[in-house]
Parts: sequence; structure tokens; C-alpha cells
Amino acid sequence: VQLQASGGGLVQAGGSPRLSCAASGSISSINVLGWYRQAPGGQRESVATISSSGHTNYADSVKGRFTISRDNAKNTVYLQMNSLKPEDTAVYFCKYQGIVPWSEAYWGQGTQVTVSS
Repeated sequence: VQLQASGGGLVQAGGSPRLSCAASGSISSINVLGWYRQAPGGQRESVATISSSGHTNYADSVKGRFTISRDNAKNTVYLQMNSLKPEDTAVYFCKYQGIVPWSEAYWGQGTQVTVSS
């Protein structure tokens, strides 16, 4: 499975960029796509995940500001980020996990989001 992320860049605080990540290859019929982020000097953390059935989970820090969605026909996951804060600055990674059939996790290359105050 290959993941190609796009979006991000330099954004002013309060901005609303959208990240996209397209998965290709051998995609499991039941899978989970997600967004993770890693700030400078920090550990990679989960931001939001969405299953192929549409079930979502969000980190407390982004609830009410970020929305994850997906287009199953395109095997693409999106992260709409609203009301950005400087502390959202990080490299954002998309992740694919096949559930049925099970597969190892795959990661995208990461896209930088920098929020200026």
C-alpha cells in the first residue's frame, strides 16, 4: 500500500487548510485511515482516525476544530483543519491499517503544517 499526502504548508492562526491522503495498492475491504502528527522534539500522536464504515475518533486537542472524512471510492482520507493554533504546528502523517484482511500499517511521507501567530 502506498500513501500520498498533500496539503498543508504555512498557515496563519485561525486558518482552515485541508489535508488529503490517497491510498493505492492492495486495499483491504475493511480498513482504518488516520492522521497523526509529530511536533519538533515531540512524539508522534494520533489526531483522528476513520474506519471504512465511517466511525471516527479524535484527539481531545482537536475535537470541534478538525474533521476527518473519507471517500471510499477514491481510497482517500481528508483532514479539514479549522481554527488552527500555533500548537498545531507539526508534520502530519497519514496512516493506513488493513483490518479485513489484516495487514501491517503503512505510513505516508508526512506533510508539514506550520501555523504562524
